[in-house]
Amino acid sequence: MNKRAGPGQAYVPTDVEHVANVVTHGVWILPSLICGIWMLYLASTSAQYIAALIYGAALWSLFTVSTTFHTISYTGKCSSLKNFFHIGDRAVIYLFIAASYTPWLCLKDLGNWGVSVLWLVWILAILGIIYQYTFHEKYKMLELLFYLVIGVCPASVALAMKEGSGLTELSLGGATYIVGVVFFKADGTIPFAHAIWHCFVLVGSMVHYYAVCTHLLGTRSLDSTRAFATEL
Repeated sequence: MNKRAGPGQAYVPTDVEHVANVVTHGVWILPSLICGIWMLYLASTSAQYIAALIYGAALWSLFTVSTTFHTISYTGKCSSLKNFFHIGDRAVIYLFIAASYTPWLCLKDLGNWGVSVLWLVWILAILGIIYQYTFHEKYKMLELLFYLVIGVCPASVALAMKEGSGLTELSLGGATYIVGVVFFKADGTIPFAHAIWHCFVLVGSMVHYYAVCTHLLGTRSLDSTRAFATEL
């Protein structure tokens, strides 16, 4: 590994770290697309279809944008394009967080909280993206704090779940992301830290994907979907 990046600077991976960063997300671009299509197949209502489309698109975008950035970064060419995708790589995390919450907030019976928190998490994601494009790499710890706040705080709505199926997987996936954040900010301290972070993202997304398919999509979830439609 190379030395840690200074304030306002991005870490420069070694060639081997570059390859690891590309491979650990690149191999999941096609599987994530197939997974998104499978969710659409499982959906049995318009609400389920929309939730599956949003989550599936964000899942595919996460791996695709990340791989594109790391590939361009590895080549060392097109610096302007590299910077664009570097910002996009960070910005898509906000979208993915909001999209990961969307099926739960749309398809679970959360009383009066579902719609309100759905709006909140997407507004926070948009603000996070604006922040990323405005202050990219300037305030790294503040950026990390935003990710954690947007990722953790809306989870408190789980306390309002009238039916708790899937809560274990939701919590386990969230905990996986949080532990992975340690590696997200360890470039230059732990070899292959970013590639390890990619692996935590993969595991967390797999757990959440399983939970969405198992507990939120299909005819078994129709009662919760009707409750959400009534709130709207």
